Amino acid sequence: MPVNSHAGGLNFVKRPPSPPDFTTLFKKVIENGSDSFQRIISAVPEGPSDPYLPWDKIRFKTPPGDLTREEWWFGLKFARQNMQRTLPLADKDGVPFTFSLPDVVLRSVEEIVRDASGQISISEQVTDPETRDRYLVNSLIEEAISSSQLEGAATTRPVAKEMIRSGRKPRDRDERMILNNYRAMRFIGEIKDRKLTPELICQIHEIVTRGTLDNPDAAGRFQRPDELRIGVFTDTNVQLHQPPDAADLPERIDRLCKFANGEAEEGYIPPVLRAITLHFMIGYEHPFEDGNGRTARALFYWSMLNQGYWLTEFIVISAILKQAPSRYARSYLYAEDENDLTYFHIYQLSVFQRGIKQLHSYLADKMEELRMTKKSISAAPSVFNARQVAILEHALKTPQAKFTAKSHKNSHDIVYETARQDLMGLESLGLLGKARVGREFVWSPVEGLSEALRRLRDDS
Repeated sequence: MPVNSHAGGLNFVKRPPSPPDFTTLFKKVIENGSDSFQRIISAVPEGPSDPYLPWDKIRFKTPPGDLTREEWWFGLKFARQNMQRTLPLADKDGVPFTFSLPDVVLRSVEEIVRDASGQISISEQVTDPETRDRYLVNSLIEEAISSSQLEGAATTRPVAKEMIRSGRKPRDRDERMILNNYRAMRFIGEIKDRKLTPELICQIHEIVTRGTLDNPDAAGRFQRPDELRIGVFTDTNVQLHQPPDAADLPERIDRLCKFANGEAEEGYIPPVLRAITLHFMIGYEHPFEDGNGRTARALFYWSMLNQGYWLTEFIVISAILKQAPSRYARSYLYAEDENDLTYFHIYQLSVFQRGIKQLHSYLADKMEELRMTKKSISAAPSVFNARQVAILEHALKTPQAKFTAKSHKNSHDIVYETARQDLMGLESLGLLGKARVGREFVWSPVEGLSEALRRLRDDS
């Protein structure tokens, strides 16, 4: 009997109805004669133009021509089978998973290849070494918080950011989840050029779950055959997924690693779809007692970075997934129901595209903020480095802001002494005040910072 794993956000998820059996429909159509078959095929759009809706959506739509919904579904499935490709990965019964490349997928893949591999003009803030680390840290913090909240962590965003930036120890399990996710995302950046192995997957899981599991022994290892297998259930105990037997995990994970590394015997699969497939398969295999979702999303980032999509490191996907967790869950269920990963591909491609657009919008806003801030401090442009500009930008917006050498070091990924010199330099110009709190110094904006900047400009 499987143990319940209650994934966050699945309270209202219902398992979609299974589509009509294709073989049964096919026999019925053949029995009705060749005219019936031709009538159906002629009424269904060409495969590439198929928007690829699941039966759960098709059953509520009006069929083309005089087709019944079942005939329409048969025509769609017939067309889809003609363009399906087989993956070197199978379900727990040994039936291979498939995927298709309809126009909706090809367009999305093309846009992501253009926008995430650095082949377009991107804001200097993520290419300039002086500012790149600041935005990278921001993005990793956002992904860590959202990925944890997607799994039920209740800590607020400001509190979580303060914990990571200040370097303080987490106060509870929820804060520990977020800190673990942040460390895992940093680790992904460090190992992006390494091949994926079962051991590396377990290492990522250990980082993600350290100190957060009811059973600490389960961190960093796959479930064993002698343990009750963890399934996915809603909070009302409706089973959504029963993963493969634990005894099969070593062979299945080894095959998945070969696929992720491009070493499996297979036809061509676009790199972006390879990363999304890895994301899906970790969720499907569900190899760990807990933390499967966080590990799956971390491995998606590894795959994208490993395949050269460097901008992925700055893109936050979990915040988008968190907005509609039931859609995220249904994309899994649609794919599993038909062994057709196209449904999951389409949803994750749309999420990633939204993440890219949000990054560009965020960077545009930051560029405007930076322009205005630089205008305010233009009195002595040679005095301030990019990190000090960032401090002043934040201080102008948040007069109660507090800065320590440690928090500044963590925000910009610099050494402690460089962080201390940045703050002392602003203090010497009369822009920050310093006070001792406990065993460390804390800097804060002087009262009337805008006036102090204007005086600095006028005196120059």
